[in-house]
Amino acid sequence: MTATIDSPSAERSTDLLTGVLLGGNHRREHGFWQRLISTEPFRRPDHRTTEERLALAYERLRVLNDCLDSGARLAADPRALAALHEWLGPVDPALTTVAGIHYNLFLGSLLDHGGDGHRDLSDFLRLRRIGTFLCTEVAHGNDAAAVETTAEYDRERDGFVLRTPHAGAQKFMPNTSPAGGPKAGLVAARLLVDGADHGVFLFLVPLTDEGQPLPGVHIRRLPTRTGSPVDHCLTSFDRVFVGRAALLDGDHGRIGADGEFVSAIDNRRRRFLASIGRVTSGKISMTACAVGCARATLAIAVRYGGHRYISGPRGSHRVPVIAHRSHHGPLAAAMATVFAMSLLHRRALDRWERGERREDAERLVAVAKGWITWQARSVIVECRERCGAQALLEHNGMSELVTGVEGAITAEGDNLAIHVKAAAEMLFAAAPAAGASSDGPGDLDDPGFLGGLLAELERIWFVRARERMGLAPHGDPLGRWNAASGPALRGVEAHAQRQAAEAYAEAVAVLPEGPARDRLGELERLFALDRIARNSGDLLAAGLLTADQVNGLPGRVEELITTVAAHLPDLVDSFALPPELLADWPIAGADYVAAYDDPGAFWHTGGARDAARGER
Repeated sequence: MTATIDSPSAERSTDLLTGVLLGGNHRREHGFWQRLISTEPFRRPDHRTTEERLALAYERLRVLNDCLDSGARLAADPRALAALHEWLGPVDPALTTVAGIHYNLFLGSLLDHGGDGHRDLSDFLRLRRIGTFLCTEVAHGNDAAAVETTAEYDRERDGFVLRTPHAGAQKFMPNTSPAGGPKAGLVAARLLVDGADHGVFLFLVPLTDEGQPLPGVHIRRLPTRTGSPVDHCLTSFDRVFVGRAALLDGDHGRIGADGEFVSAIDNRRRRFLASIGRVTSGKISMTACAVGCARATLAIAVRYGGHRYISGPRGSHRVPVIAHRSHHGPLAAAMATVFAMSLLHRRALDRWERGERREDAERLVAVAKGWITWQARSVIVECRERCGAQALLEHNGMSELVTGVEGAITAEGDNLAIHVKAAAEMLFAAAPAAGASSDGPGDLDDPGFLGGLLAELERIWFVRARERMGLAPHGDPLGRWNAASGPALRGVEAHAQRQAAEAYAEAVAVLPEGPARDRLGELERLFALDRIARNSGDLLAAGLLTADQVNGLPGRVEELITTVAAHLPDLVDSFALPPELLADWPIAGADYVAAYDDPGAFWHTGGARDAARGER
């Protein structure tokens, strides 16, 4: 359990696995962010108050912005935005939040809806004014298309009057306080023209100056959120006027020179979705953040387990705690899951960036976001537990990431809501083809057969969902959906696992023969067998597994855990975490006890006295 990389072939194996995790172009795509978080401004600070940590997040945002060659280029590049979240997430969740909002939701939306260059973005590119995004309301979260903030067109002044009609229409949780400097926001509001409601659009609205909200803008800080400090607020508008240029218009809707509304899209919901298109790249960023945080916590847990020594059996020599199956088993399973998360994230990002079959790509992004962030929570909590009480302390990093991943689960569409949407779409689509051979059970050592079983599980759950829906009374749409939604959601989970297994298979296939391919193949089989074992009854009933195979599954999983556990330190090295980052977390180092030492304690001063007495 103390393997080290000390040969060129081992280094090559690690580099190949880094390419699997981060992509073949990882030095160019991720190198900037790895170097950035290694610099002094991003070192973990000494204990600070909540307000000091919030101020630090905005200070770091300015350092980050100064290091960019172009904030606009970052905002226009989904891969760069994902890499930002992947590396900043473990370092400073608050910074990651405000940076993601500013560059993706705010600047990205402005660029998407201002391609003709008529809007001056220099204040936002130079951070003279920080951007934020105001969409959800107290009474409207995942149903954001129903927000009730209004923006009424004023013909005389040729602009819009923003108004919050009641408490439920207050904008909920945007970072709109004056913290960090003057701010402007993109406000989702219902466009009213002569009393006609044309749906929800985005409006660019100045919010604060250096120290307070602007006239008509009411901002109140929300109670402190558990975890990283962000200035989440309630924000409302009392007849705030903005000019014509404030509307982020386009083919989905605009006010013509004659003051009349025109749109190439008849459906108001589709207009809204066109307005907030940046939420999809936000989902990708949330998965990247979750992947990065899960890798970091797993690295800490593996390293700590290797140098935390306990008494061996019957008082024999001391052994590292990770030598115990009860300790390394969950970490080996977590390693297989973390690789699966990384591979699925890259698959979703690649398909989205290519722009092929847009609806399918968007659905995969949503499914991946839900599955990956949920898996990240499980991995992070498991790693926290494996590190005991040490991991509850803020300076060891994990406690902040445990709560931070909860934000990712809810942000850019609550996981359950987006999986419900995907479930409904997939339920009414054509039934997926059977994945496993109809000739009967195959070989559990064959990754192709294992992948087929995962595909079959997806089919099984959606067949059940359709059967359940068919048994429900007609004329009751909600009742029919409620009957089907349970198994349909299991089908979405199975779909995510199948996609991850396919990504595993593709990654193994392109690696050259050697240790890296062997390690990845072991992780691939562990991931698949673990999921198959959880559903072995369904596969047995379908005739796709034999009773002997079901009985043998636990043994095969145990064998793979033993194999993977022996390589955990090397696999952690493939995460390519900068040494400076690891040094910020005391329990990640073999000398972690030194972080708790007291220079003035008696074991130092008493020892000096004893030495002096000996000399006399």
